Amino acid sequence: MIKLVVFFVLNFSALFIGSLFMPNPAIDNWYLSLNKAPWTPPGWVFGFAWFTVMFCFSVYMYFAVKESKFSLKNKLITLYALQWLLNVLWNPVFFCLHQISWAFIILLLLLMVLFYILRYTAKSLKYKKILITPYIIWLCIAVSLNLYIVVNN
Repeated sequence: MIKLVVFFVLNFSALFIGSLFMPNPAIDNWYLSLNKAPWTPPGWVFGFAWFTVMFCFSVYMYFAVKESKFSLKNKLITLYALQWLLNVLWNPVFFCLHQISWAFIILLLLLMVLFYILRYTAKSLKYKKILITPYIIWLCIAVSLNLYIVVNN
């Protein structure tokens, strides 16, 4: 059970750290001036989505580590750490540095890492792999939103 708490703390701390690099969109002229995708959700959806994603992903990682063979645990933890770093890195790259193309690449790498995590855990987790689905879906949406900004700005 301690591992579950650790994943909750790590995942939600990633969200917190990332949020430290986000200016308030209501007063950030750069973000407001961007040509954003017509399917960009309202601001509150991002908070709700990330909470749901990190809740499910914490439970997923708990089971992934618990039920994986010893030989895969190090690989899994390495992929998790990479996912964590990429997740935190996106906010400052996008919102502070305004490097929208690099932010897009970070999202693609993050999505690839999630697919690797899924690949290494799918067999042992069986039906529990559905817990990673919200993260993958949300990242696909994020990739599409970021790509739209890259192409149209």
